[in-house]
Amino acid sequence: MLDQELGSVSDLVVDQVERRVKRVCQRFAANLPFHGWHHVHFVRTKAGAFARANGSDAAVVETAALVHDLNYIVKRNSDAADGRDLRMRILAKSGVDEPVAEWIDRIVVEAEMRTRHRDISLAAQALSDADTLFKALPVTPVVLAHRYLSENGITLGQLAQKIVGEQQGKQDEGFYFYSEEAKGMYSRWATANLELWQCVVEALDDPSVGELLDAVQSR
Repeated sequence: MLDQELGSVSDLVVDQVERRVKRVCQRFAANLPFHGWHHVHFVRTKAGAFARANGSDAAVVETAALVHDLNYIVKRNSDAADGRDLRMRILAKSGVDEPVAEWIDRIVVEAEMRTRHRDISLAAQALSDADTLFKALPVTPVVLAHRYLSENGITLGQLAQKIVGEQQGKQDEGFYFYSEEAKGMYSRWATANLELWQCVVEALDDPSVGELLDAVQSR
């Protein structure tokens, strides 16, 4: 059976999921300085727009966007699959039929940056483009990168290596963004962002930069 034949979710159900996820994000706000409600709301809005543009089920994609980062509540510095149990509980309590909930879970895992590939489903492409755009925003490394470090308990060097390692190949192979609209509007931002993080990787190899960061962080 094709995923599209499993059904969809009503606006009322999407609202139920939104309320529950927002409540959880607010409850754990201190642990989610990067992946909090501000991130979820942004990704949900953009994912819905990309879904309507590529012909996938916008309600299902928006629901997937709402639950896509619940793993960060379950475990620091984790993968999307780690949030499955919490994701499925919230979807069930919100009235999402189990087959559709399973589909939503697959979309979330399929869209994950670390493992996604060129031929993911249209629904996963819409979610991926929205989440990737958040990463590529020019303001993200300036305003939010330090929040990611704090949330996940990693160093600047580890974050830089993660970003370059997970994202540069997808940019080089032409599927950093999937939709032509996203490519046209945001590829320049993505290129600049990846060049910045590659420079961070290179800079951290300089002992003088290491001394500078140690001095700043010890103040």
